[in-house]
Amino acid sequence: MDENVAWYIEKQIERTIKNLNSRNMEGYYVNNTEQLFQKIKEFIVEGSTIGVGDSMTLFETKIIDFLRDGSFNFLDKYEEKLTKDEKREIYIKNFSADTFISSTNAITENGELYNIDGNGSRVAPMLYGPKQVIIVAGINKIVKNLEEAEMRVRQYAAPIDAKRLNKDTPCAKLGYCIDCKSPNRICNDFVVIKGQFIKGRIKVIIVGENLGF
Repeated sequence: MDENVAWYIEKQIERTIKNLNSRNMEGYYVNNTEQLFQKIKEFIVEGSTIGVGDSMTLFETKIIDFLRDGSFNFLDKYEEKLTKDEKREIYIKNFSADTFISSTNAITENGELYNIDGNGSRVAPMLYGPKQVIIVAGINKIVKNLEEAEMRVRQYAAPIDAKRLNKDTPCAKLGYCIDCKSPNRICNDFVVIKGQFIKGRIKVIIVGENLGF
């Protein structure tokens, strides 16, 4: 990476982490996935109950494999052959988990987390329930403000995700959002987290790689 680009990203990350901390959320930076696992191991303990949100980042970083292979009570929503009712039961159990791990659709330099969800099962535990929430996000998720966050998610991340999920929605065909009223739309819940009552409940780990979309 060009040293000037690296300098710009470094300053961007510094601003973001400073502003996350000012909102009672803990911000951290790691260079790569190896350092990411070292950091996560500082926050979770063996035997604890851990849930996860829908996230390609957790697969790319192999966090899902780590949780499956570790000595945790892992609420594995990705387990094969789960019925709809069994998956819903996992979603409910996430609220009483010791730790909920997910990514986020965007992080503003002002320290805000921006997410769009289909049924709320990912964003709801971020808001309330689990004792600890760990957000893992690549540097590609950082944006300037909430306006850029919404644009990023609606016009980039959501169409790609709809395509990945084989959704019968306009964005999965067109490649951009038209704010449809399709019964299959995945953009139903728009959530901005601007802060926390419980200091440090939400921990945001920014990884110096492009992860997810």
